[in-house]
Amino acid sequence: MNPPHRYVQQAPFEEKYGAKYARSVTCLTKDTEALLAFHDFPAEHWDHLRTSNPIESVFATVRHRTVRTKGALSQKTARLMVFTLVRAASKRWRRLNGKNQLPRVIEGVKFSDGIAQPDASQNRAA
Repeated sequence: MNPPHRYVQQAPFEEKYGAKYARSVTCLTKDTEALLAFHDFPAEHWDHLRTSNPIESVFATVRHRTVRTKGALSQKTARLMVFTLVRAASKRWRRLNGKNQLPRVIEGVKFSDGIAQPDASQNRAA
């Protein structure tokens, strides 16, 4: 089992809320790493990681338009309309903040509290 995340002191939290909200405290303390995993990514990406729901944002436009047409479409025209709506919606998608950080994330650079940590092997070589 993973140790508790470095940003949360679990003991005071469990003492304060454990008696009244036992199931909630158990759930939150069990999933602490997953809940705070965004701290292990660049700070510029945090807004996207916490607030983006790409599936819902894409299909909100499609759902809105298909409700207006009242289902009077054939399968072929419905697919064409959905495809066209998704392409039109993609032009308004929000760009990723800090996209220059993506190569570093892919390379496996470790981030702590949103800040890149120097590689220990490079420090010893210097």
